[in-house]
Amino acid sequence: PPMSSSSPRPATQRRRLHPAAYLSAAATLLALVAAAFSRALGPRFPSPPDARRCRPDPDGSWSAGVFLGDSPFALKPIEHWGISADAGAAWPVANPAVTCADVAQSGSPSSFVASPFLFLQGGGIYMFFETKNPVTSQGDIAAAVSKDAGATWQQLGVVLDEEWHLSYPYVFSYNSKVYMMPESSKNGDLRLYRALDFPLKWTLEKVLLEKPLVDSVIINFRGSYWLIGSDLSSYGAKQNGELSIWYSSSPLAPWNPHRHNTIGSMDNGSSFRNGGRPFVYDGDLYRIGKQSGGVSGHSIKVFRVEILTANEYKEIEVPFVFDKPRKGRNAWNGARSHHLDVQWLPSSQLWIGVMDGDRVSSNDSVHRLTIGYMFYGVTLLLVLLLGGLIGAIRCTIPLRWCVPHTEKRDDFFHSKQQFFLKYKLSSLFSSLNKLGSLLGGRINYRTWKGRVYVVLVILVLIFLTCLGTHCIYGGNGAEEPYPIKGRYSQFTLLTMTYDARLWNLKMFVEHYSKCASVREIVVIWNKGRPPVQNELKSAVPVRVRVEDKNTLNNRFNMDEKIKTRAVMELDDDIMMPCDDLERGFKVWREHPDRIVGYYPRLAEGTPLEYRNERYARQQGGYNMVLTGAAFMDHGLAFERYWSKKAEVGRKMVDSFFNCEDVLLNFLFANASSMSTVEYVKPAWAIDMSKFSGVAISRNTQAHYHVRSKCLAKFSEVYGNLTAKRLFSSRGDGWDV
Repeated sequence: PPMSSSSPRPATQRRRLHPAAYLSAAATLLALVAAAFSRALGPRFPSPPDARRCRPDPDGSWSAGVFLGDSPFALKPIEHWGISADAGAAWPVANPAVTCADVAQSGSPSSFVASPFLFLQGGGIYMFFETKNPVTSQGDIAAAVSKDAGATWQQLGVVLDEEWHLSYPYVFSYNSKVYMMPESSKNGDLRLYRALDFPLKWTLEKVLLEKPLVDSVIINFRGSYWLIGSDLSSYGAKQNGELSIWYSSSPLAPWNPHRHNTIGSMDNGSSFRNGGRPFVYDGDLYRIGKQSGGVSGHSIKVFRVEILTANEYKEIEVPFVFDKPRKGRNAWNGARSHHLDVQWLPSSQLWIGVMDGDRVSSNDSVHRLTIGYMFYGVTLLLVLLLGGLIGAIRCTIPLRWCVPHTEKRDDFFHSKQQFFLKYKLSSLFSSLNKLGSLLGGRINYRTWKGRVYVVLVILVLIFLTCLGTHCIYGGNGAEEPYPIKGRYSQFTLLTMTYDARLWNLKMFVEHYSKCASVREIVVIWNKGRPPVQNELKSAVPVRVRVEDKNTLNNRFNMDEKIKTRAVMELDDDIMMPCDDLERGFKVWREHPDRIVGYYPRLAEGTPLEYRNERYARQQGGYNMVLTGAAFMDHGLAFERYWSKKAEVGRKMVDSFFNCEDVLLNFLFANASSMSTVEYVKPAWAIDMSKFSGVAISRNTQAHYHVRSKCLAKFSEVYGNLTAKRLFSSRGDGWDV
């Protein structure tokens, strides 16, 4: 007889969970695990405390760089001039000159640096700029000073902070007093501040205009003072900002509006907001403009002012050639720039300019967040779809949800409209229920074919989840350089190759030329027809140095054309991320008297025997690094290699066509009683010679035997190598 509804179900008849539900749950769990794993990956190696980075900001990652030139139209970045700063281990100093990390180090929280202006006084160059406080999301005015023509900057912290947003700190002098006119459009007016204790303390002098002007400047031109700005709050104001002009006999006197405000400066009536300080060059007045938004490209433009009177204004755009960075997000200004200030620097007889720049486009973080959650949404839909296809999820929408209420209503039209809406919903729910019935159980997970489908869908789920997590938590994708004491520098990349490895060289140059700190690539061509320039796609200059003799000694030939102190010797068949190069470069800047490499080796025993990295790790240390992937001071290393003392070793290198890196390790060890090598663990590295078949050391056993013979001979001539250097002894987590 049938059981009563109140009777308990026997244990053997209790309802079991559908087996397919386990598959759906497993898919969801795997997706969540993939998300956690992808997020946990983050940076492959920890950043040391002095490798300061800025907190991501929706407005971008703006910073400021220094440029020098014989004229305002021939500016080159500071690294072009080969200026060095030993205190910051920068040989040469490289841009960016001021970042938000520098400001934060001085005690003022900052997420970006933008709109820099220069002011020269008392032998110092002062830079005033907008810094955004990530805590208050408000712009403040900060300052820095340079005593060495812009090579290094000392941060002075925030010098002007109001209750509203401040930016565009235009600084000028009048009657032996220093004034600042920052943008304060959020407060609805334009204010002028006077320095009480320059550059740290300022007081409000007066409100110049009761208008929310942006990007305003004051210039003294032909006996009158002119105030030029843009009022974006006015009706119909364009995003690029029509200019508005006022004139006066003094910056402190009342201002009279131009007859034709607002002004379209171009022939088609359009105009561009101010993008820096106007300047006079060869008797002509030039205005710097910018395109607003800055989503793509460099938006700085220069205009020559043809007519500036109380009744008329005319300007024409003039060519402003600026070498656009080709390194993309790895360049500090790779995506956009929107501000330039140039001034004559009497001490150097050069023009000095400061320009802001951003490595990512506008709203990059919002875009990545949106894409990431879209991937998550697609993943969730696929989980539900998989559950339905295998019969684990059976979702039926009750049609009673759409039954109209039966109570009486006074508003007949409203009741009729409600009934029509619920009828439409009922039709939609019925269609969805039919679709669910058709899809339900279409995949039989008990068959091998069904299991293959389920596994494929789960793999897609994991892949989409990882993509979404990478978009949200993976950062902007830039492989940034690591500063030392707030200073950046550059190095030259050297590789030695020949005609049989041209395809390796093409990939090598295209990849490494985009690394942030690479200044130049020098190709040491040992044999065959050298490549022409258009065969190598590069973001930096490439110089092919053709050698007369095919010898491994050419790797360390003296080269007066190298413009950096650091060189990285890198075999053309080794591929690794740019971040690995940047980490190695930082370690070398901390130890410029050593060889810093990525492949450790250990030579020990009597006689000395050449051992690989696995053996070195088993013994806990190393005493050599391969120079096929290593940083060094080229002046120091190459001079030692070509000294009279090294002549015997060079002959052995030619005899064996091997061991040039072993010889250099001995020469360094012979010159110092301290450790002469440092190891940096790469995140990953691929040896492309395994695919090309043109490697020198294809027979590993024979290769190691030759090197052991070199060790025996070199130890007789140059003494022993330095003591074993332990792994994980440096403290930065990069030599594990």
